[in-house]
Amino acid sequence: MAQELHVVTGAFGYSGKYIATRLLAEGHQVRTLTNSWKRSNPFGNQVEAQPYNFDCPDDLVESLRGAEVLYNTYWVRFNYSFFRHQSAVRNTLILFEAARKAGVKRIVHISITNSSKISALEYFAGKARLEEALRAFDFSYAILRPTILFGKEDILINNIAWTLRRLPVFGLFGDGSYRLQPIYVDDLAALAVEQGRGQENTTIDASGRRRLPTGNWCKPLAKPSASNARSCPCHLPWRSSPAGRWDT
Repeated sequence: MAQELHVVTGAFGYSGKYIATRLLAEGHQVRTLTNSWKRSNPFGNQVEAQPYNFDCPDDLVESLRGAEVLYNTYWVRFNYSFFRHQSAVRNTLILFEAARKAGVKRIVHISITNSSKISALEYFAGKARLEEALRAFDFSYAILRPTILFGKEDILINNIAWTLRRLPVFGLFGDGSYRLQPIYVDDLAALAVEQGRGQENTTIDASGRRRLPTGNWCKPLAKPSASNARSCPCHLPWRSSPAGRWDT
């Protein structure tokens, strides 16, 4: 049986690495699109690497040609002075169009929970715009909407643990009663690969099994780090809160 070619964006990064690992285990040929040429390659010669080539769309088309499925994890966490969410949206639209021209049959797209075009936050509004754009193409798709990812390489939760280890007080927005339902990164990868086998257009909320208030959620993080930090509510005015109205 001939190997199918599957393309994963960012296979040397976080979620993309877990997706690529599972695809290789299933016997697929894997190619990655990446800007991280200096990052270590955990796969050796098992994964072929190509640049994104957003400025050379014809080359990007050739990098995608022959692929059965594209797994798109491409995004930017924050607005930087040199790269912003709107740039990530523009580049992703170029990627979708290149996939169409290359004859890719299916896209598994990693979005975010609660994406909304009317959100005041560029992160969520940009993700919603890409979902809408993907649905307008004629190839099949699966849109996965994860909550917070966790795993040994993650940034947010490891940063929280770092803070709990070093500071006597840990601030919570609002009263800490709002709930989080994080998902393990390899569980998201398993879902992505499962959806790569499908043909139906679908949008899936990808969350973990446990749903805890944020105040309670921080407690198990403190235990393995021998933390004595005390969680305290931080009541911020709407304009100064980084995520808008936390009390809604």
